[in-house]
Amino acid sequence: MQKYIPGRGAGVLCHISSLPNKYGIGSLGKEAYEFVDMLAKCGVKYWQILPLQQTGYGDSPYQSVSCTSGNPYFIDLEELSRQGLLDREELKSAERKLKNGVDYGDLYENRYKLLRRAYARFNIKDAAFVAYIESGRAEDYALFMSLKSRYAGVFNTFPEAYKYKEHLAIYEFRTSVYREEYCFWLFLQYEFERQWAALKNYANSKGVHLIGDIPLYVAYDSADVWAHPELFKLDEDLNPTAVAGVPPDYFSKDGQLWGNPLYNWDALRASGYDWWINRIAHAKRMYDILRIDHFRGLDRYYSVPAGSKTAREGEWMPGPGVALFEEAERRLGKLNIIAEDLGVIDDGVIRLLNESGFPSMKVLMFAFDGEKDNGYLPQNIGEHSVAYTGTHDNDTALGFLLKQTDKEFAAFKKGLRSALGYEGVYTPVVDRADAVRGLVLCALNTRSAIAVVPVQDILCLDNASRMNTPSTPQGNWGFRLTAMPSRSAMAQFKNAVIRAGRA
Repeated sequence: MQKYIPGRGAGVLCHISSLPNKYGIGSLGKEAYEFVDMLAKCGVKYWQILPLQQTGYGDSPYQSVSCTSGNPYFIDLEELSRQGLLDREELKSAERKLKNGVDYGDLYENRYKLLRRAYARFNIKDAAFVAYIESGRAEDYALFMSLKSRYAGVFNTFPEAYKYKEHLAIYEFRTSVYREEYCFWLFLQYEFERQWAALKNYANSKGVHLIGDIPLYVAYDSADVWAHPELFKLDEDLNPTAVAGVPPDYFSKDGQLWGNPLYNWDALRASGYDWWINRIAHAKRMYDILRIDHFRGLDRYYSVPAGSKTAREGEWMPGPGVALFEEAERRLGKLNIIAEDLGVIDDGVIRLLNESGFPSMKVLMFAFDGEKDNGYLPQNIGEHSVAYTGTHDNDTALGFLLKQTDKEFAAFKKGLRSALGYEGVYTPVVDRADAVRGLVLCALNTRSAIAVVPVQDILCLDNASRMNTPSTPQGNWGFRLTAMPSRSAMAQFKNAVIRAGRA
């Protein structure tokens, strides 16, 4: 395979939902464009986001109703108003007090009602919209959401003709009184894709490249599983026979039971990996670079019998390996992919990284444990990698350091000072805020091709601004900026980017 070597540069991690505005959640509106302008002025070449998918249970972008959908909450309401689809009073009704958090319950109750009003004024005979419908790329999503609107519940509780997606029943459903409902969900995806394409084009014109995210697994109650049950490990009643997780380790005596349905890789292989390749093709249209979450699951994945209470009873099973990417590259051309290879890595994952040629991830928050062979130490990081201070699954850098004892922080500080000296960067590291700034400098000055800093670490925010705590079902995905990052914070970051030779 062709080796993907990204251009040297700096990146900022900030999800669309975290952008400030007065409508309760970040959007593809003017604040997103202001964020691009800010990145460009700082010499930042990469903007990394989390999955753009419509969220499902738990409001997680990694649990979606469709892996190729766009989140309707991100649709810019002011753009709908400019199109004459919402009036001033309706726009005013969507305003919420700006706070550091997303109220997903309020959004669920009120945003779709507002979007339905916009749809009621939309011309569904518009030529561009008709062409979008005829493309068929959002058909399964729109059908699935229409059925959910009619029957609610998990898809395996739908009437059998719909549960098993019988052709005639689906045709009659789509062309009957539910035609309008079907077109509503298509309208949401049409408007999302139109607005996203405009934002991406703008970012690219400013020299900012978008790094997107592909979750390895999909949710069980999704259009993906409903439309393609043969590609997943399900029984004849469409119930999972095995689910995803990770085995017990130092951090969890019972392992982690994620519950996502597992792929039937034999069926996928027999189909030439069509479903996965279509998914990658969609992501290539949406982003400039793709990050594949839980990359190790494509070498070997952990299979837990359905119904298990913990992940203790699972076993490792072989994944598709490099064959998936070879076929994807043969059909789609060069793949610009970052492999999320964090966690326990064995020889098989290392071999898959080498065979695929994808850069791996290095999180400097894990570097300073006193071990000289720690793979995250700057002196042990090669150019073919992407360095991070932390990720969306970690605490913020300040939150992480505030939890350390004085003894632990003293050891961390010693290691960080040594690393900064190794990289030829000299900055005082006295307290924990100093250490956050030092960690940012450390990441920017590594040999890694790309260095990504979460916006929380640029602003030195504590763990109240953490995005996600794995294995906790509540209190995640809500972080929001209450204003655009300050000029002083971004000026300091810009100077660091320039000094590191990444502008």
